[in-house]
Amino acid sequence: MNSNPQDGTSVKKYGLALHTASRELGLAISNFGGDSRCQTWNLDRDLATHLHQYLVEFIQPQTWADLAFIAVAKGPGGFTGTRMGMVTARTLAQQLDIPVFAVSTLAAVAWAEPPLTKGLLELEPPLAKGGLLREDIALQMPAQRGQLFGAVYSVNKDSGLTELFPDTVMTPESWQEKLDNWGNSYQLIEVGSELGWSVSSVLELAYLEWKMGSRPDWSDALPFYGQHPVKGH
Repeated sequence: MNSNPQDGTSVKKYGLALHTASRELGLAISNFGGDSRCQTWNLDRDLATHLHQYLVEFIQPQTWADLAFIAVAKGPGGFTGTRMGMVTARTLAQQLDIPVFAVSTLAAVAWAEPPLTKGLLELEPPLAKGGLLREDIALQMPAQRGQLFGAVYSVNKDSGLTELFPDTVMTPESWQEKLDNWGNSYQLIEVGSELGWSVSSVLELAYLEWKMGSRPDWSDALPFYGQHPVKGH
């Protein structure tokens, strides 16, 4: 069975991921068959100036026509960077008529952090069962006005991550109360401000959805800023 991201009529076979939700730009591309690369740049406020230049250079020797889907970090994160990455991904997907997967910044960190997640795409029984996967993964990330973004995920070998508590902005006190009353053991991860390195996780999580038949339209890709609820999230 060919698990590369292509259908019977298309020669497109690469997935491309963008992560612009922090001070780092992260780009990753893969055909999930041995040809993969990932790179990060600490651009901070120069992201707007250099994003498209780095993107055009990074994708070579592949071309836009080689892409089967695009993945993008949807936040939480910096407002301007998150918006820029989302607009870029949506525009490319619309022009190329390909799906775009919007992946939580916190979910990408959760997928990358526990050691057992780093090879989950290749895990086979009995390695992937019998309680060997990590405990629940709680993530917290600074937000504006003294608040925090919090979320809890668990690893699932078939579908990537299971969202146990969705990305939410709250006071530190409310988050601590949530953790104190959590009914299972958890690993707490404090998410930093440089997250471009997790772009490969954004791509892997999108690929898992692709393999399960998901083909989200570009118009369904919405950012998560956390200051107000976004329809469908």
